[in-house]
Amino acid sequence: MTRYFRDYADLCFEVFGDRVKHWLTFSDPRAHAQAWHSYNNTWRSKQQGMVGISLNCDWGEPLDINNPRDIEAAERYLQFCLGWFANPIYAGDYPQVMKDYIGTKSAEQGLEMSRLPTFSLQEKSYIRGTSDFLGLGHFTTRYITQRKYPSHQGPSFQNDRDLIELVDPNWPDMGSSWLYSVPWGFRRLLNFAQIQYGDPPIYVTENGASQKLHCTQFCDEWRIQYLKGYINEMLKEPLLRHMHVASEIVVPTVCALSILIAALLLTLLLRSHS
Repeated sequence: MTRYFRDYADLCFEVFGDRVKHWLTFSDPRAHAQAWHSYNNTWRSKQQGMVGISLNCDWGEPLDINNPRDIEAAERYLQFCLGWFANPIYAGDYPQVMKDYIGTKSAEQGLEMSRLPTFSLQEKSYIRGTSDFLGLGHFTTRYITQRKYPSHQGPSFQNDRDLIELVDPNWPDMGSSWLYSVPWGFRRLLNFAQIQYGDPPIYVTENGASQKLHCTQFCDEWRIQYLKGYINEMLKEPLLRHMHVASEIVVPTVCALSILIAALLLTLLLRSHS
């Protein structure tokens, strides 16, 4: 399948590369590296574009910032979420905490080898460095605390992490059961990604709020406040060196809002004349 995806990516590069200069291989990955190498070896010199990947992750905040176990669990949450795919690209291997925890759980479950695959030296070298920028999707935040899951419960992503996610009932509810507006978590995730992966260029590829079911008219003040809060967190220091990211988010948002307002006013005007 990775070769098929590389062939598909090559077709896209060939047909659209004269116009498209920023490519995302995946919104959450699999055969990313082959597509990056194909662009780098064949198309980059002619098209002068960039290829990255889009990874989605919520922020994990320690439930008790004075509890080392909660701090460790929150770090583990981020490594199992963002680090799972970003670490091989920027460091050449899965995060050590994933290898440790999944390896231990696998042994306790009677397996001869870890359920987490092992990269060969050739694979590590091939994957590492295959990103011209980091695409980052983010929506909300969770409080994280340690919780030990017995290995006999069977293999699962949840059990392997040995943690539990909590929310603050005072956080604004955005209509979906999982989504709360927590702008400060966005800033902390961006800072984490900058420090963890050597300050790569970051493009925010996913963010927003779902539609509230009870909202049947043109009412999105809650969504405006959500976007405003998250955009403002992105603009704060020390993220200003990535203002090119912020401008590409802010300008389309402002333009879109302006168009929507103009359309609404035009509709009201036409109705008044009719």
